[in-house]
Amino acid sequence: MKSEKVSKLEKIILVFLFIALGFILIFNILHYDPVFGYDGEAHHEYVQNFLNLYPPWENDLLPSIYTYEFFSPPLPYVFPAFINEVCKRYITFENGDIYNNCRIFYGFINMIFNSILFIALLFIYQKIINLLFKRISYFNLTTILVMILFTVNYRTILMLRGEMYILLLNSLMLYQFIKIYKNNFKFTKKDIYKFGFIIGGLALSRQWAFLLFPAYFLLTIFINNEEERLRYIKFISKSFVVGFFLSSWFYFDLYLNYGTFTAFNMDSTKFSLNNQPNYFYNPFNKEALIMFSKPIRGYFVNQFLPVLYSDLWGDYWGYFSFTSRDLNSGRNQLFIGDYLARVNVISIIPTFLLIYGFVKSFKFFKKRNDHENSLFFKLLILCTLSSFFGYLIFLIKYAEPSGDTIKATYIIQLFHLLGILLINFLENLKKSKPNSYVLFVFIYIVILINNFSAMTSHFPYQNIFNLGS
Repeated sequence: MKSEKVSKLEKIILVFLFIALGFILIFNILHYDPVFGYDGEAHHEYVQNFLNLYPPWENDLLPSIYTYEFFSPPLPYVFPAFINEVCKRYITFENGDIYNNCRIFYGFINMIFNSILFIALLFIYQKIINLLFKRISYFNLTTILVMILFTVNYRTILMLRGEMYILLLNSLMLYQFIKIYKNNFKFTKKDIYKFGFIIGGLALSRQWAFLLFPAYFLLTIFINNEEERLRYIKFISKSFVVGFFLSSWFYFDLYLNYGTFTAFNMDSTKFSLNNQPNYFYNPFNKEALIMFSKPIRGYFVNQFLPVLYSDLWGDYWGYFSFTSRDLNSGRNQLFIGDYLARVNVISIIPTFLLIYGFVKSFKFFKKRNDHENSLFFKLLILCTLSSFFGYLIFLIKYAEPSGDTIKATYIIQLFHLLGILLINFLENLKKSKPNSYVLFVFIYIVILINNFSAMTSHFPYQNIFNLGS
């Protein structure tokens, strides 16, 4: 691999982007309380009762007694639960409110930890791009620009949830896949254990990760070389067996307690498109156009794509840049809808590019396409499709009139997969049409500046250092 040459202008832009990213992450840590997140109280109850929930065989009470997020796998709660126990045992507070002060303390530390995970995620994405383009680069302008533009990233980082773990582990899984793929699927036991541990980690992070797994089995259809196909089948089968042994205990516990491996805090219905009204499926109805004038909760209720779009680029549900729960503490509450409307309008451009990059990637399915990385891009497309349609099936089976389960954070993996496909397209554009690439960089920076306020918490400074006083 050869080292990538980076121009002085690119270096300046990269420095600007990292300063902007650093500001966003630090500002948000100091101005957000994770209790404001989706089902925030329930996730905090999970952390507070972690030692009562695990190990499961030591408690006769049902997990749902402690938190209605009982169905969520435990991995994302291990670190904050550890910090919480340290806090309760070794830190004293003048006001004696150990429960609330430790909640704020571990929430603060967990936000820092998730921010570090996000930086690590960008680094792994760059390693993936390096393998694809056979070069050495610590950080690439295209990768950073595409991946930091999603507003949903910053809510996900701050909330006490498992989706950040899915992003990180999925990036590791893709990276390990490329290395095996480049070696014609020749593998060792070490490779199986690595892949299997990642699969187990994904399964213990959040159930949305299961939407990625079918793609790895469907991929066998597209491996033309018979020997490679057999090696891949052995590799992926053995890896998933390892992942099963690591994670199945949690799902068997759900089954023993609730009679199903897919327990949830809502009742499912038999799959039928009629479970959802017509406007759920139609993104072009009259009310849906309000997403370009007032894209906040209360408008275009339970409309799948308009709500998802508004939550991806803005804050449809009001958990970050505004909130309907605490109007007094948030800033610019009365005007945020107008600003988020401008965010939605300008974000049509990156949305179009994501879709365009996805559609252009279908060229890798052509029989005559012999690109050396074609199988990897087929995997990305399959993961994207299985994530999107799997999530759609979930929304139909667990139909909610308020559309409360339509949140971009839940399916953030989908947008990052589209991002990788777009990065590949843009890196090739950089070679073939450098002027068009420069235009892309300029447009993305303008969008980043416009959307910057949507990426930052609109809540007051949290003086974590004066806890308990």
